[in-house]
Parts: sequence; C-alpha cells; structure tokens
Amino acid sequence: MEIKDRIQEKARDLFMRLGIRSVSMDDIATQLGMSKKTIYQFFSDKDELVEAVMASNIQQTQQDCEKCLLSSANAIEEIFLTMEMIQEQFRNMNPMILYDLQKFHIGAFQKLAAHKNEFLLSIIRNNIEKGISEGLYRKDINVDILSKFRLESMMMAFNLDLFPPSKYSLADVTQVIIEHFLFGLATIEGHELILKYQKERSKKEKYA
Repeated sequence: MEIKDRIQEKARDLFMRLGIRSVSMDDIATQLGMSKKTIYQFFSDKDELVEAVMASNIQQTQQDCEKCLLSSANAIEEIFLTMEMIQEQFRNMNPMILYDLQKFHIGAFQKLAAHKNEFLLSIIRNNIEKGISEGLYRKDINVDILSKFRLESMMMAFNLDLFPPSKYSLADVTQVIIEHFLFGLATIEGHELILKYQKERSKKEKYA
C-alpha cells in the first residue's frame, strides 16, 4: 500500500473508533511507526487529512448503496441489505464523529451534508417509489415528505443527548429507526416480507 493510502486508512480507523478531535497527528504517526514529518509530506494539516478520509468514506458509501440496489430483488430487500451494510459500518463507530466534523472541520462536514442531501435523498426517494410500484409500500404516502423524514431520522442516532453512547449502540439505534420507518411504509404484503427478512436475519445472526 502506498504511504499516503496507509496514512489515510490508519487515520480513518482511529477517527471512526475514537472520534476526530481526540486523535492527533502525533497519534496517527505513532500508530503507523513513522514521523509526523512524513505525514505532513502528504497532508498539509489535520483538516486536509479529515477531508480526504471523509471523501473516501462518501465514495465507498455510494458504491455500497448502489451494490445493495443491484443485489436486491425488491425495495424491502434493498433496505435489509443496506441495514447490514450500516450495521457493519456503525458497529465500531464513535457517534462523536458527526459533532467533531460540524464543530472543527466544516469543509468535510459540508461535503458530508451535500452527500446526504443529494445522493442519499435520491436513494431513499427511489426506494420508496420502487416499493410503491411493487405493491410493497402504501400508495397513499407522500413520497417527498417521507423521503426527507427518513433522511433526517438517520441523524437522530448521532444525537448524544438522546442516545448517549454509554447507554445506546449506534448500530442498534439505527436498526430500530429504519425498521420502524419500514413498517410504516409497508402494505400487508410488505409486512409479510419484512417479517420474512427479519426471520432470515435472526437465523443468520444466531449461527454466525
């Protein structure tokens, strides 16, 4: 792996687990067994490194979302595949990361906000429209309002006042919110399919 990629990958690992503010350039250098001077040959400061990490994360998330779409047989399966992806990402993620971005790395936060308000909103809207056309989601729902509601509900899991990390798992909170939203969208046929996928997931987790 190229030195720049190694630096970025280690920074990502530390930021996700510990939060951004609590990780210094010295910490990253120590973990990599290299001098801080070497890191500064590739990244002028911590802010540039954070932006690079977030840009890479956004690109990976977009690829993963598209993979879930292409691998799914229907709108509900797409959501379950997406949940598996999110569970994997959030299992060791420190919820402080969003606060740290907004407070200390506004450029990276703005890129994340654009990704959320453009790409993720489009993914959600397309899923709802697809589910309606498949008869799995109710026809009487307001697609525009519920797409935006779902988008903002994603951020609730990162609210440290509502869900302090000492008491709640980021992955668990996210799963509960998604499943609640999904049941609200679903027709009777959709409900049956949700229960089927839930049963399959429980079986998989049991024998994992």
